[in-house]
Amino acid sequence: MIKNISILGSTGSIGTQALDVVDNLNLNVSALTANTNIKILEEQVRKYRPALAVVFKDEKYSEFKSNISDTNTRVACGMEGLIEAATISEADLILNSVVGMVGLKPTLAAANAGKDIALANKETLVAGGSLVMQAVKDNNVNIYPVDSEHSAIFQCLQGAPEKALKRLILTASGGPFFGKSVDELRNVTTEQALNHPNWKMGAKITIDSATMMNKGLEIIEASWLFDMPASKIDVVVHRESVIHSMIEYVDNSIIAQLGVPDMRIPIQYAITYPERYQSPTAQLSLTDYGKLTFFEPDYKTFKCLRACKKAIDRGGLCAAAANGANEVANALFREGKISFLDIGDLVMDAMLRQDAVEAKSVEDVLNADEVARQYVRDNALSL
Repeated sequence: MIKNISILGSTGSIGTQALDVVDNLNLNVSALTANTNIKILEEQVRKYRPALAVVFKDEKYSEFKSNISDTNTRVACGMEGLIEAATISEADLILNSVVGMVGLKPTLAAANAGKDIALANKETLVAGGSLVMQAVKDNNVNIYPVDSEHSAIFQCLQGAPEKALKRLILTASGGPFFGKSVDELRNVTTEQALNHPNWKMGAKITIDSATMMNKGLEIIEASWLFDMPASKIDVVVHRESVIHSMIEYVDNSIIAQLGVPDMRIPIQYAITYPERYQSPTAQLSLTDYGKLTFFEPDYKTFKCLRACKKAIDRGGLCAAAANGANEVANALFREGKISFLDIGDLVMDAMLRQDAVEAKSVEDVLNADEVARQYVRDNALSL
């Protein structure tokens, strides 16, 4: 098992739960990073005493540096700071749990520095999958998935015979609007969209779950992680979130990974792989649930899910455009500037405007991302 970990996004939902796992396993923390939440970051620095702490937003840097000046922790900021945390020599493993496209450069930097990566930043593979997987291959490093669905597939694949895999089956909770029609979703509020039935997550990913964009991104991510064409990746709505995902073999046998909906299970497995240790999570009791249910996803109502499938079919930079458009549209919805259904319209339109050309560099990915973002900014007010 690793001894030292660097956590990018340590003040967020995944980051704070990762620190629960760190406590459980008695690991050392080499670096911690936050976007703007310097109060929680300071508490973490004083508890874990990392060599490096990073505040991404420059305007918070000076205040934070002053606040922890009595410690031995070095302070950095911005993208340079994130990359430093992703490549810090003391760390055996880099947990990337930042939100959004900001995670791409640190992931590439970690791979190029020969660091194994526990990946919770799905946008990294959605937007830059070809570049990331090539860097992983070139540097002989490992990516351990942290998303509950991808971790479930990863766990089910342990010991799988070569060429025996038939398809992947991602489970989806369906979010707070499962079973709703388009008409019923026209006037839903941000508060309603943030009321997830099963998972406690950050605001952005919770809205992505409500639009089912999150599941679309996970299809793309799974395709890269497990080298599977999208045609062999299915989605099933499973309201209880007990089965986290499944695999099917060529003999039609299906293997599933089950557990209570608690992210500390996949976080810990990414850290301890291939070993397993006692977990801080609750034990699953199937009799407490009584029954488990399964439904087909509603591609017609949830346009974001449809847009992601379309992006995979078109290929190239289309997924990067869909992801970039969604990040801006998601934020605009949370700010009350567009409606819930506008998110899907903007994501689909921005994705279709992107030419299906392959990314040859990080700059290609970032350009497609920015063009899609600007399209959403320019067109959101006209909806």
